[in-house]
Amino acid sequence: MGKYFGTDGVRAVAGQFPLTEDFIKKLGYCALKEMAPYAGKKHLKNQVVIARDTRLSGPSILKSLTEGIRAAGADVLDMGISPTPSVADAVKQTGSLCGVVISASHNPPEFNGIKFFSNRGTKLPEELEDAIEKAIESTTQIPAPTGTYRAAPELVEAYKKFLMSTVDAALLKGTKVVLDCANGASYQIAPAVFKALGMDVTVMADVNDGAVINEGVGALHTEKMQALTKEKGAYAGFSFDGDADRVIASDETGRQLDGEYIIAASALALKEQGKLPANKAVMTVMANLGCINYLKDAGVSVQQTPVGDKYVAQVLEKEGLAVGGETSGHIIFPHFSNTGDGILSALQFLQFAKKSGLPLSAFAAKWEKYPCQLRAVKVTQKPPLESLPGFVEGIKKLQDKLNGKGRVFVRYSGTEPKLRILVEGADEKLVAQTADEAEALYRSKTEEKK
Repeated sequence: MGKYFGTDGVRAVAGQFPLTEDFIKKLGYCALKEMAPYAGKKHLKNQVVIARDTRLSGPSILKSLTEGIRAAGADVLDMGISPTPSVADAVKQTGSLCGVVISASHNPPEFNGIKFFSNRGTKLPEELEDAIEKAIESTTQIPAPTGTYRAAPELVEAYKKFLMSTVDAALLKGTKVVLDCANGASYQIAPAVFKALGMDVTVMADVNDGAVINEGVGALHTEKMQALTKEKGAYAGFSFDGDADRVIASDETGRQLDGEYIIAASALALKEQGKLPANKAVMTVMANLGCINYLKDAGVSVQQTPVGDKYVAQVLEKEGLAVGGETSGHIIFPHFSNTGDGILSALQFLQFAKKSGLPLSAFAAKWEKYPCQLRAVKVTQKPPLESLPGFVEGIKKLQDKLNGKGRVFVRYSGTEPKLRILVEGADEKLVAQTADEAEALYRSKTEEKK
């Protein structure tokens, strides 16, 4: 992670550094200055596609960011409120230099963020983010804007048509689904797409109110969606996060199916169709051992990456693979998109399930997760873990106690001031005890208190 860029762009509480007016202008200006030589294609249009979610701070950030981008001489096409992956798609379709999304994804309403997409619709490599940060540090002022600005609602309509083109409408017609739009970027698009495909749709959390984006709803809070799915007798339910690049599902019984269930079912369906190159899927180091072993037994190997969908995307592209993603619901089908797309993933999973003739609960019953404890410890600082005397060695000793039937994984969040502790193993009590000991060990090596 860089000084300003985390695992998924620049994030902070809106109005607090680095999401201040002056910094945002510099970010827009410097990013565009660095983006042009990186793209290296003269035929690209000197224009940028922008979208945002429903957060109240979005319009003011848009104003500052647009001013910085236009100061670099680029034109701005504003999609308005639209999912993150719609920008990745629009950049490629319009031949634009890059794309920008104003969103803090699954984070609470007071946060916001800025993330960029390359001309290929991919997240930026770390070396480019580093170059942008260095340019910001050396820039004292930016020139007056020369680029133009215009609203581009036609790009939103094109994205809807693209989503619909990825599935067989006849197969999905009449399917009863519940959609939880998290009061975010998908609040109009997701219901419109599912209804246009002929499905019977019940919608919740679909208001354009950034004050309640992700509040008790969405991909991190799926309980209401699960209950509504069961109540309505729906075939499936789907919860998107604030910018709709994630999705978590529910089966007809109200049981949650996270990203691992969706990836596993999709990988096996693609394998059956002969469309899973190397019989391999990609997941992160946070993937549950139960899922990995299930896929292995079914003839599908799993390549693991660091946390972050951009790392998953890099492996998918490099090896020409067909599906990958994260437990959190970032799922990538590179045949259609180079980034996580919640609506697209929901449609693909739904189509695979309908083709099987099975209820969604059948996919939940195919495998079980290893007992797992995931702790999020709030921190005030993020000293390198290897710099804490005896910490790395202590974690290794804790993992050894799991007798080769589990693991302990510790990392800092790239988007929040938190330390994440993951413990998995065959013995549920031992897993809980180990998680307690890992958290206590960290606190003993730092000044962080409960």
